[in-house]
Amino acid sequence: MDMGILISILQAVVALAVSWALWRTYRKIFGKSCLDNIPGPPSESFSKGNLGQFFDINPYAFHEYLHSTFGKAMKIHGMFGDEQLYVYDPLALHHIVVKDQLVYEETSVFVESNRPYFGPGLLSSLGDEHRKQRKLLNPVFSIKHMREMVPMFYKICEDLRDVIKPQVSNGPAELNMLDYLSRAALELIGQAGLGYSFDALNMDIQNEFANAAREFQGAESNLYLVRQFLPWLVTLGPAWLRRRAVDLLPSKDVRHLRDTVDIVQRSSVDIFEQKKRAFLDGEAAVLQQVGQGKDIMSVLLKANMEANEQDRLPDEELIAQMSTLIFAAFDTTSSALSRILCLLAEHPEVQEKLRTEITEARQEKGDLDYDDLVALPYLEAICRETLRVHAPVPFMSRTVRKDTVLPLSQPIKGVDGTDVHGIPLSKDTNVIVGLLAVNCDTSIWGEDAAEWKPERWLAPLPDSVADAHVPGVYANLMTFLAGSRACIGFKFSQLEMKIVLCLLIESFRFAPAKDLAWNMGAIQFPRAVGTSNSALPLKVSLVERATRG
Repeated sequence: MDMGILISILQAVVALAVSWALWRTYRKIFGKSCLDNIPGPPSESFSKGNLGQFFDINPYAFHEYLHSTFGKAMKIHGMFGDEQLYVYDPLALHHIVVKDQLVYEETSVFVESNRPYFGPGLLSSLGDEHRKQRKLLNPVFSIKHMREMVPMFYKICEDLRDVIKPQVSNGPAELNMLDYLSRAALELIGQAGLGYSFDALNMDIQNEFANAAREFQGAESNLYLVRQFLPWLVTLGPAWLRRRAVDLLPSKDVRHLRDTVDIVQRSSVDIFEQKKRAFLDGEAAVLQQVGQGKDIMSVLLKANMEANEQDRLPDEELIAQMSTLIFAAFDTTSSALSRILCLLAEHPEVQEKLRTEITEARQEKGDLDYDDLVALPYLEAICRETLRVHAPVPFMSRTVRKDTVLPLSQPIKGVDGTDVHGIPLSKDTNVIVGLLAVNCDTSIWGEDAAEWKPERWLAPLPDSVADAHVPGVYANLMTFLAGSRACIGFKFSQLEMKIVLCLLIESFRFAPAKDLAWNMGAIQFPRAVGTSNSALPLKVSLVERATRG
């Protein structure tokens, strides 16, 4: 196409985008809002509202102010006059994610920004399409299948241990454990999820697919503002035109994200085609692949081949599950493991008690199977308490698809001074669900709710926990969500975490090395105070009595 014509088309697109934004702004400023009677903080700026404060990398003081001032439901100012509801009332959460989940769907920003990245997978599908995909995927994440994955998990975690050992064989050393944990998490999801080895624990190998997977989160987070316009931009013209527009944009971040997505997509297609060929060649060919046909994608591909015509997924949707698996499981698991190691370093008495439990169990039984791991009470308590107080994903968002009323378990005071028992919500209103906030709600968990205390799980929980009816799929928590969009792989994630911890805590002792801060963002990650790059510097030393491996 002639460059002049293309530039004219892009100018027209920009003009339409500006007009659309101005119209939305006009409606927000001069129209009546369903949230007019809901209290909340004053807007910090017209362009960002409160979102700059709310999603800041260090927003803890702002959130403490919100919770202590406005309670469990409040109005948050969004971009250009938009108004959103922030809520963590348990009854409201039940309606949002379970009872009325078809009314409160994923936001257009979330769905439409994920579709160019991951394709039509679980994260970027709605309604019948999502239910059909989930139906086929559910058996893959069953406890029966998790039991079969345990030996594969141990092999990868033993490789992780063996990579760390030489670094501390001559005495304690400061290591960036986030790097090691993220490599292990990537290899775990690679082999157990895709039936593919990234060679992530081989420090001398550069794997293009692995590098792209590890860089995606940072590349995507740099484009937060661009994401807000994706639901509209992805509908403009054919794919080739949108891609050409990206090529012309004077933004290195946009082009880097494009290249990262291209690598992931190309690699996923190659792996998928290899799997299909192996199945056609017979069982012997399948057994020669990484995972020997027990990985999630191999099981899924086989199930899809055997499914009824109406339940079968097209190849495009199967391939989309591959990139979805990587990005849904990789960063969240490494974040949770990083937080646990950090807390164990800060609480050496807890670390030692856990080490004793793990060492005694492994001396008796060797590699612990799925049921043995579940039966370790202190390990379970540490995982639960960390996922409660430090949920890797602190928030999620939903969009109201039709006018409704959101009930509250406890009324809030409206701007006019009246008690508000239910909040009227207009179609297209965005709702931010406070996963971390409800997990640390003092009315549910007690006055020490914000404190990390694994021992709370070794005794009966307060009656207020059961009485709150928090709708989460895991341990009265919202960490893994609830309803049909709950985290499908939460058992997979728990199994990963426990096997990694068993081998690391048995073999190494961890102590603080630098003062750390935690970026909240979309996923929580650590960094050394005074630096901007994600890292978990810890002092690591060998445990003398650890003789395994």
